[in-house]
Amino acid sequence: MGATALMSVSVFAPASIGNLSVGFDILGLAVKPIDGTLLGDVVSVEAATEDSLVVIGEFANKLPGAPTDNIVWHSLLLFNKAMVKAGHKIEPVKMVLDKKMPVGSGLGSSACSVVAALESLNAYYQKAHNLSEAYFCKKTMLFMMGQMEAQISGSLHYDNVAPCYLGNLQLMVPNEQVICKALPGFDNCYYVMAYPGIEVSTKAAREVLPTSYSRKDAIEFAQNLATFVDACHRNDKLEAFAVVKDVIAEPYREHLLPKFSDAKKHLIAQGALAAGISGSGPTLFSVFESKELAQEMAEWLKVNYLQTDLGFVHVCKVDDVGACVL
Repeated sequence: MGATALMSVSVFAPASIGNLSVGFDILGLAVKPIDGTLLGDVVSVEAATEDSLVVIGEFANKLPGAPTDNIVWHSLLLFNKAMVKAGHKIEPVKMVLDKKMPVGSGLGSSACSVVAALESLNAYYQKAHNLSEAYFCKKTMLFMMGQMEAQISGSLHYDNVAPCYLGNLQLMVPNEQVICKALPGFDNCYYVMAYPGIEVSTKAAREVLPTSYSRKDAIEFAQNLATFVDACHRNDKLEAFAVVKDVIAEPYREHLLPKFSDAKKHLIAQGALAAGISGSGPTLFSVFESKELAQEMAEWLKVNYLQTDLGFVHVCKVDDVGACVL
């Protein structure tokens, strides 16, 4: 049975903290504002006579003007290719990207678009054909999402797409048949996300990193990450966040982020469990045990860290759902 012109599916994909300071390229955490704001992207799919893409939303003007240059369009091409390879018939669709996420923000903006696009297509075909299961399983979908992220950044890393798609705190593992494993997170913590309203490209942020690291840095990185993972499994919040330190990227990137160093020092002094650069920046994340303190520091960041009218601050908790059909 073919899809009907009246049928449509919309999928929301949430923001994420890539790296989480302690796990460069191998840790990611999905987050959601406690006030219900949709911090992420929404992609809608409906039946059409020919493939098309419409881009709307607050940050639509930050994306390429031609729809065929958009990552959502390339996600459609990849999905269709996978459908044909699997022996399924493809159908023309109209896709609408509601771009709610700032580009180059360090919040996994491209991952949000990729995840929402691919998951909306998978859900659309399932609904359109009344299938008990979608054509593609989660592992296959995650692999496709990684392919699209690699196309954008030039290297394959899942630290944004995995938590964005699956939710929670995800650890990337060196097994392409597994890709990632969820770690026990700290659901009772509050994550304050402060986007200053300026853009830092992932490419530029990677170019400032050294090509090699000292033995001392390698040991410290491994020790901190191992301690963090162990503390997560033991539900030892204080020990986990005590080692949320970045020896790989932050020392080389902080000069790209105006006001970051002073803001981080203030937050730690006021009682933050940890603070650091979300992804490649410029968003700053900080972690608190108390909702009241998190809200107080969010107000401080609005005054002392935001630099343009596009900036925002959200008090968040762990998003344990990930991408979802609205």
